[in-house]
Amino acid sequence: MNISDVKKEKVFKKIKRIVGTVVIMALFVSVLGGCGNTKSNSGSSTAKSGSADGKSGELRIAAQPYPLYTPVYVAYNLGYLKEEFDKVGVKFTWDEYQSGPLVNEAVAAGQEDMGFMADLPAIIAKSSGQDIEIVSNVAYGEKGLAVLVKKDSKIKSISDLKGKKVGYAVGSYAQHLLALLLDKAGLTTDDVDSVNLAAGDQSAALSNGEVDAIVIWEQFISKLTSDNTARVLADGTGVKRGNMITYFVKDYADKNPKAVEAYIKALNRADEFIEKNPEKAAETVAENFGVDKQLMLKILKNFTYQTELSDEDVAEITAVKDFSLKEGIIQNDVDMNSFINKKYLDDVAK
Repeated sequence: MNISDVKKEKVFKKIKRIVGTVVIMALFVSVLGGCGNTKSNSGSSTAKSGSADGKSGELRIAAQPYPLYTPVYVAYNLGYLKEEFDKVGVKFTWDEYQSGPLVNEAVAAGQEDMGFMADLPAIIAKSSGQDIEIVSNVAYGEKGLAVLVKKDSKIKSISDLKGKKVGYAVGSYAQHLLALLLDKAGLTTDDVDSVNLAAGDQSAALSNGEVDAIVIWEQFISKLTSDNTARVLADGTGVKRGNMITYFVKDYADKNPKAVEAYIKALNRADEFIEKNPEKAAETVAENFGVDKQLMLKILKNFTYQTELSDEDVAEITAVKDFSLKEGIIQNDVDMNSFINKKYLDDVAK
């Protein structure tokens, strides 16, 4: 993507200010030992218990209840995670968060050992100094992320967003899609009024007219378009691959490589199940994401679920990192050779 020098000086100026505020707030909450918007469930493993420090076998999983991560939820609900962890003597806990930035906050506070999320928040975490490494893909899907406007909105193109209020979760991969789409239209984020909104708050904000558009992912896209509340203005097709990845705290992975491999094996089983039994897979996870089976089946078609990190995946994640560094979303460069660790995937493949 080519951006002029003038745009490079302007783009994300507003976002940087917002991100700075968010980071300060996150650090303050972390110091207090808090991490809001979570729900905890223990993995029902029969294996011996590890201590709660994440260094003696027990794995603390930070989850997000979105269809982007369907394989992880299939593996959890069907017992694949438990079965694979039992084989290597690992217990696990399961905590749910509402966004990648919240997962990052929990990991930084030493409360979780791994998380799965979109490319950008993982890159932000690594750039900020968190000692983490990407160990697998989870999914990708260009249609899984989109800009939505109200059904009857007069906004017909991305260009029409100039001067409008746009809601999205700062630090999420929605931020990156918006920047890419605005750039294609000859605009920057300085040309819109950015409103930092959690995913769960965006639907109401759009419906109530608090914002003119939102940048959101599945299941919200399908829910809002199916009930005629909103329509897709633009999605990631031809613009953003939309990689979802899994990262582990490096210290935990180094000390518990079999736990990492067990996780990947469970996801591989889930990927196969989804491919061979899409209706059963949809039924298995629909409740987790607050949709019915039929809508979940529709959502599944928007993603490719796989743990493999192909050359195309690595190139895409690297491109997101390069863009983020150039535009000031991250302040420190990230060594992708050490950040993306395919060793565990290779060992499982063997």
